[in-house]
Amino acid sequence: MKQYHQIKGKYPDALLLFRVGDFYETFGADAVKAAGILGIVLTKRHNGAANEIELAGFPHHSLETYLPKLVRAGQRVAICDQLEDPKQTKTIVKRGVTELVTPGISYSDKVLDHKSNNFLASVHFAKTNTGVSFLDVSTGEYLVAEGSIEYIDKLLQSFAPAEIVFQKKDKRLFEDSFGTSHYTYALEDWVFTYEFGNEILLKHFETKSLKGFGIDGYESGVIAAGAVLHYLAETQHKQLSHIAALSRIEEERYVWLDRFTIRNLELIRSPHENAKTLVDVIDDTISPMGSRMLKRWVALPLKDLQPIEERLNIVHHFISKEDDSQTIKRNLEQVGDLERLISRAAVGRINPREVVQLSRALEAIKPIKSLCMAASEGSLKKLGEQMNPCDTILERIKREMIVDPPVALSKGNVIAEGVNAELDELRKLKTSGKDSLLAIQQREAEATGITSLKIAFNNVFGYYIEVRNAQKDKVPATWHRKQTLVNAERYITEELKEYESKILGAEDKISVLESKLYNDLVLALSDYIVPIQLNANLLARLDCLLSFSRIAVKNNYTRPLLDDSKALDIKSGRHPVIEKQLPLGDEYIANDVYLDDATQQIIMITGPNMSGKSALLRQTALIVLMAQIGSYVPAKHAKIGIVDKIFTRVGASDNISLGESTFMVEMNETASILNNVSDRSLILLDEIGRGTSTYDGISIAWAIAEYLHEVKDLKPKTLFATHYHELNDMAKQFKRVKNFHVSVKEVNNKIIFMRKLVPGGSEHSFGIHVAKMAGMPPKLIRRANEMLAQLEKSHEQSGNGKVKANLPDSTEDFQLSFFQLDDPVLQAIKEELIHIDINTLTPVEALFKLNEIKKMVGVKK
Repeated sequence: MKQYHQIKGKYPDALLLFRVGDFYETFGADAVKAAGILGIVLTKRHNGAANEIELAGFPHHSLETYLPKLVRAGQRVAICDQLEDPKQTKTIVKRGVTELVTPGISYSDKVLDHKSNNFLASVHFAKTNTGVSFLDVSTGEYLVAEGSIEYIDKLLQSFAPAEIVFQKKDKRLFEDSFGTSHYTYALEDWVFTYEFGNEILLKHFETKSLKGFGIDGYESGVIAAGAVLHYLAETQHKQLSHIAALSRIEEERYVWLDRFTIRNLELIRSPHENAKTLVDVIDDTISPMGSRMLKRWVALPLKDLQPIEERLNIVHHFISKEDDSQTIKRNLEQVGDLERLISRAAVGRINPREVVQLSRALEAIKPIKSLCMAASEGSLKKLGEQMNPCDTILERIKREMIVDPPVALSKGNVIAEGVNAELDELRKLKTSGKDSLLAIQQREAEATGITSLKIAFNNVFGYYIEVRNAQKDKVPATWHRKQTLVNAERYITEELKEYESKILGAEDKISVLESKLYNDLVLALSDYIVPIQLNANLLARLDCLLSFSRIAVKNNYTRPLLDDSKALDIKSGRHPVIEKQLPLGDEYIANDVYLDDATQQIIMITGPNMSGKSALLRQTALIVLMAQIGSYVPAKHAKIGIVDKIFTRVGASDNISLGESTFMVEMNETASILNNVSDRSLILLDEIGRGTSTYDGISIAWAIAEYLHEVKDLKPKTLFATHYHELNDMAKQFKRVKNFHVSVKEVNNKIIFMRKLVPGGSEHSFGIHVAKMAGMPPKLIRRANEMLAQLEKSHEQSGNGKVKANLPDSTEDFQLSFFQLDDPVLQAIKEELIHIDINTLTPVEALFKLNEIKKMVGVKK
């Protein structure tokens, strides 16, 4: 226990798994935690003269079962192993922490989601900007960026790291900037210095400068990247040869999607249970690494025309050449997760079966490379030229490994025959030794006349001869009795002992030799980390583009036309997610959208609730985004001028944890849009201003639309869905504002949603109709209609039946008056209040008056 407390003292915030014999034990508070998470028995033991201490443990061979559960529960787990053989010491066995596993650092398939990266991130706050670094230790991907807090927040949303480390002193700043939902760990302040970060990176990559990685001068980014590497060393992860490069996330290459847009469009994750995301629809990848890359593409759409066209050309090739598609598909199915396999080889955690799988993956590269090289499409040929089947190591694996080895090296029979003469000899000895035992059994049975005699083995005293009691009087005097059973006696002989030492000695030597040969092979794999990682990247890229081609054919998508103009022309566009969720037989109502910077910059979309305004906004953004990741799109025709930023302000939710109301959240998101807008932005605004009073909302919505029309002559393309029909008047004053509405038909006082966007404004919201459809009680619906009629009657009416707002010049206070409601009870209360003389009213009289008013509105005491 003294030894335990010494080690636990070094890792106070980790759950310590302490190896004792064949078990991993936990003590005290760790035991209580472990028992609760793992569902194992919690017991107590006496800790010397001290009080009882809690205890919970599990067999060491079950580590792979229990460790993932602890990590998924958000625990940092320190694994403390025995560092010497207990047989070799008479004192307490030396123990030490061999690995610290955290949510952001794991190689285990049971912890990792094979379709998603498991990033460890580091954030460094500087005076002018913020640095961030992402590292997936299971794949070797290592990224760095720096920029504003808003940009870093967007990256954290996109990459969804499993764990984030930051400077201890910045805890409050981190939580204020990025919230409290991330799993975090604070490091000492001295780790976050440029000198330390630069030194640790140069040492790791064995270079004299960081210029080759494109991060020279990225001070905050270098500090963040250095902190990540330091954290790996602190957690006893020192085999990092697979982390071979550091890449800069080039903000200027990718479309700006702020964190609100990523969330609102539900690109990768959805806050709603069982909801489908864009990735769910367009991800038809075959390999895990392809699936991971596709998520990255969706989070970082391109804004350079050439690489987008290269992707689209390859998708077109796969659609038009079905044979090529099938060949690549068949071979990709053989690849598996090549990226994580080579990472495990680099850190010596790859098992024999995975080594054979790695050879299958390299084998599958050959036909893919040949097909790409023979293709007429230049972009595909370029991919093929970079592939390297690594023939030397491939042939070595095929020569040295048996075809179907066990998962565990300790099971033996891993290395093929003919690889090592000594190994072959020992295997022969082992086989012939067992044959010799059968010969001894037969010879002794004949010599003694004991027909039931048999030779067997147990762990207590090795090989023995067993004789039934009925024949034990025939046993020769040279045999030594070792054990008496109910029906038999067991004996050993000198000859048996001799053969036993030969056979067992051979088994031990075979195990040692196989381990050495296998480890040599794994070590040789380390020389091929970089080319195999490149292969994995190229195959993932092909996998994504092949997925786009299959989805395009399956879902009837078309190739978008992209150019440098500022126009957006979509004919018969569809929402890629909603159309896949329609009942069988229902057809999605497609819509046209045209936006440019000259004639139709802002479209005001009015229409009833449930008519499809929000879906129209989202589908426009998704079509643009799909085009700029190199995918075909759900439309009959799509001509898209490259967009550099997509902003959305849709939906409404409180951020109660930060003390922000729905309206405050809405204003924060809108402010982010207005402060970052550009001339190539696509802006989608849904129901701006609805979180406050009617006329406040109208005023804010009008001002926002006017600002976007007039701001710095930028003319960003904007879709503005609203219930405020007053905003239709903007089209009369601003030349690039156009009115559209989503049409409905009203038949017998019921409405049918046509979901078709047509020119012109709408006058009704049909909110009560929607309430009726939702199943509100009929009595409530009738009362709502009555109230609507009273409100319309009691307000000044304009010629078309709307409440006259006179925007934007009106200065009248348009908050609804409580006493303008046409209700006799409210009128009576009004009269009562008018005639009260507050100056002469005593507190007791005031209470009586209040009670009378309560009675007037039917409220009981």
